[in-house]
Amino acid sequence: MQEKYYVIGHKNPDTDSICSAIALAYLKNQTEDGTYVAKRAGQINEETEFVLRYFEKNPPSYMPDVGSQVKDMEIRRLEGMSGDISVRKVWEYMNENQAKTLAITDSDNNLEGVISMSDITNSRMIHNPKTLSEAKTPFKHIAETLDGEIVVGDKEAFFSEGKVFIGAGNPDVVKKYIEKNDLVILGNRAEDHLNAIEMGAGCIVIAFDAEISPAIKNYAAQKNCVVISTPHDSYAIAQMIEQSIPAKAIMVSEGLVTFHMDEFTDKIRGIMGKNRIRYFPILDKHDKYVGMVSRRNLLNIAKKKVILVDHNEFSQAVDNISQAEIIEIIDHHRIGTLETNNPITFRNQPVGCTATIIYQMFHEKNVEIPKDIAGLLCAAILSDTLMFRSPTCTAVDHSAAEELAQIAGIDIERFAKEMFRAGSNLAGKTTEEIFYQDFKKFIAGDVSFGVGQISSMASEELQTLKQRLEPHLQYECGKHGISMVFFMLTNIMEENTELICYGGDSAEVVKKAFGVDLSKGACVLQGIVSRKKQLIPLMMNALQETEL
Repeated sequence: MQEKYYVIGHKNPDTDSICSAIALAYLKNQTEDGTYVAKRAGQINEETEFVLRYFEKNPPSYMPDVGSQVKDMEIRRLEGMSGDISVRKVWEYMNENQAKTLAITDSDNNLEGVISMSDITNSRMIHNPKTLSEAKTPFKHIAETLDGEIVVGDKEAFFSEGKVFIGAGNPDVVKKYIEKNDLVILGNRAEDHLNAIEMGAGCIVIAFDAEISPAIKNYAAQKNCVVISTPHDSYAIAQMIEQSIPAKAIMVSEGLVTFHMDEFTDKIRGIMGKNRIRYFPILDKHDKYVGMVSRRNLLNIAKKKVILVDHNEFSQAVDNISQAEIIEIIDHHRIGTLETNNPITFRNQPVGCTATIIYQMFHEKNVEIPKDIAGLLCAAILSDTLMFRSPTCTAVDHSAAEELAQIAGIDIERFAKEMFRAGSNLAGKTTEEIFYQDFKKFIAGDVSFGVGQISSMASEELQTLKQRLEPHLQYECGKHGISMVFFMLTNIMEENTELICYGGDSAEVVKKAFGVDLSKGACVLQGIVSRKKQLIPLMMNALQETEL
């Protein structure tokens, strides 16, 4: 089975984050061992949806958490057994497979109960002569368990009434104890066989493979008495016979502690610790039995292997990233706060878009870029560089986009306008959805702040958004440990940003960073269109000066 790797961007994915993940997964699958799967850590925005539809690509499936799950554990995939088979068969199967606990399932693989070696042992410690009949034990199970055969009687019948009795005494004494429908264990004396049948025994078990006369057989058939012949002696029969009861008679079916494949191990760890159970049944999403796990399986659980694109900040990464194994990072932002236990491939270049780096990797690997992948990479570059207007844009970005556009068969200016128009069409979206469409959290020392951004080619649309977002900033401030909230309303055509702010020392930070005063919680920053290269570095410097 090939190793699986997940290629994933940040929590509030933009076009670069999604398209780069898809393209890198494609490239890795062409050049490296393993299976690489693109994933997304958040909701896709309208701009990215437009791009994916345009190039007929399905969006990556949602993966909000990369913590270890039950499916990442070493599951003992031992098939369940029917509750109708004998305890002897269960015991033999468990010994053959070195299993301490076995699942009992129905014909549709639904879990009915579990049975353990200790359950089998405990069942032998309780003496109840009616155990077999109360369990409605099939006569064929009794014969099989005793290594014998049914000589007379219905092989599909059940022992459902009476007790088990050893008829080893004087015939006159034995008659006082045999009751109707009892199962009587006998030796090789024909007289004892006849007496037991006359007394209404439902079954006689004859030891030593003793010869049974035709007359006894006929009489037993007339009286509906089952006759079983076995090579064992009476003592062995008495010891073995209770192993013939159906497994469901001693299985545990109430209060079962089960887990599903998609459950996270940090949730089940505590539950496992509180239960004095060694093995826990695992179910799939349809509640069908899969296998067993034990607490010991938590110790060597396999971590998810992930490749991060377009970010390297812990606060921006998918949930439980610390529980995963990061094997590679491809990014174009400042070096952030993620840490790894082992050395990894970390490619970070001062270009305007992660997709530009992925484009270079295709060339380095001598892999032809398909038309649809070229379209995705080109769209990502146009989005991140605001169609080459952002100061983050480099000659490398521009050159890459030109080549990719040619492969994809698109006109850059026409396509970019359609893409930005789709991205700024926020009709039907709630204010909260707009706010988090492209929102990132940053940490400077002890200060956590958030910065969102919406870009548009229309000033009127940005002003409408401002009226909706301003009151919402106050609502969002304080969430997730954020003490200040900033939102960039970026005009692509005029190449400026109106910055609206709320909370903490936001006014002082803006003053130090950009030399302007806020007016009613907002200011216009001429020539500022890039959050990554123009806004965040200056704000970080301002915050560091404040701490000093």
